[in-house]
Amino acid sequence: MSWDVALILGIDGLANGAVYLLAGLGLVLIFSVTRVVFVPFGDVAAFAALSLAAFETGRQPATIGMVLTLAALAVVVEVASLLRRGEAARIPRAILGWGVLPALPCALAWLVGGRELPHAVFIVTAILLVVPITPLVARVALQPIADASVLVLLIVSLALHFLLSGLGLLFFGPEGSRTAPLADGALDLGNGFSVSGQVLLMLAAAVVLSAMFFLAFERTVVGKALRATAVNRVGARLVGIRPARTALLAYTFASLLAGLIGVLVAPVMTMYYDSGFLIGLKAFVAAIIGGLVSYPLTAIGALAVGVVESFGSFWSGALKDVIVFSLLIPVLMLRSAMARHHEEEAEEIDQ
Repeated sequence: MSWDVALILGIDGLANGAVYLLAGLGLVLIFSVTRVVFVPFGDVAAFAALSLAAFETGRQPATIGMVLTLAALAVVVEVASLLRRGEAARIPRAILGWGVLPALPCALAWLVGGRELPHAVFIVTAILLVVPITPLVARVALQPIADASVLVLLIVSLALHFLLSGLGLLFFGPEGSRTAPLADGALDLGNGFSVSGQVLLMLAAAVVLSAMFFLAFERTVVGKALRATAVNRVGARLVGIRPARTALLAYTFASLLAGLIGVLVAPVMTMYYDSGFLIGLKAFVAAIIGGLVSYPLTAIGALAVGVVESFGSFWSGALKDVIVFSLLIPVLMLRSAMARHHEEEAEEIDQ
């Protein structure tokens, strides 16, 4: 391998790592607040990409029907829960929050679809259209079992991935789509090397969004409430923070990140209804490197996953995913060796 090839692979790896960084932040956000490893995260990103492709071809995105279906299910679940608790007076508010609000981006998408409008309008609408998906799915399937064990939540989350994949196949069909580049041109690095505008946009988006993410957690009241819930759910409840409300915010922010990821990767790879699964899995590897709690370590892990994937595809395209997922083995071994186990603590107490 020459230095020229290594430079090209490194740039490509950083671009992939930027995507995994954003996805990893979303996974860590959800897990730290709710203890849910949200496996369908990548599916939401794929739906955003397919929605943008539908807008570009002058069609109504099938995401409209999916969101309305999930909203109807969420309204039924919420109303049934209120009736069971004897809080029928809150039903109109529930219909407004779980039925009307998710329908607003659907109405916007219906107005935008099939019209000749600036590309930026399509991008914003595609992102807004998928934002309700994660909160709605969480309300239907995850909130009723919020106090279950992490293993149970993981199993349900995995089942939700297969459910959303089936809905994706039903609504979008098996055809793949690729959108127009979001940025044209290239940056000349000299000696015949250049970096495309799309890659630069992906890197810039990762840096800017990560900085905004950090500032939101450190400087805003909402961010501090999310961080308090992540640190101590019981303590947060004692000071007036409602874990259900912060969980809803976490799912919403993560869904927004998934929508941004979808429109970023749509121009560089052909997206199918199930293409987001691998994106989510590789972001999960990055999140595991960060222990599912550390945002800086997750960012470092995401960049490492992107670079390893890029070089792995050069050595063996068929085994690149195996190489990436093999990173979990040394990471888990190292974390297991460094962690204090309950048996060791019990022995120390007995002594």
